[in-house]
Amino acid sequence: MGDVEMASPEQEEADQGLPTMSMEETARLGKEIYQRDIRPQVEADHFGEVVAIDLDTGNWAMGRDSVVAVDRLREQSPDAVNVLCERVGFRAVYSFAGGSLLRAE
Repeated sequence: MGDVEMASPEQEEADQGLPTMSMEETARLGKEIYQRDIRPQVEADHFGEVVAIDLDTGNWAMGRDSVVAVDRLREQSPDAVNVLCERVGFRAVYSFAGGSLLRAE
C-alpha cells in the first residue's frame, strides 16, 4: 500500500478559497506593495479609485469601488485569496466614524 499524503492547513484553506495570511500580515504586506510598487503609478491620475492587490502574485487592478476592483483583479488572478484594497489618496478604503480619510502627506 502507498503512503497517504496529508494536506497542510494552509493548503486546505487555499483549496477552499480562504485567505492563507492573517489580517495583520495581509495589511502589512499589502500596504508595503502599494507604497513601493503601485502608488507612484496611480497617485497622480486616479485619486479616489480603489486598487485591489493580489498579495501572492503582486497583480493588481483598479475600479471605482472595491467590488469593481476585486472583480477586475479576479479576471487576471482567478485564484487570488490574499487580497487587500487601498483607495488612492486616502488612508483607508471606507470610513465608519466620519473623520477625514485623506492622506496628510
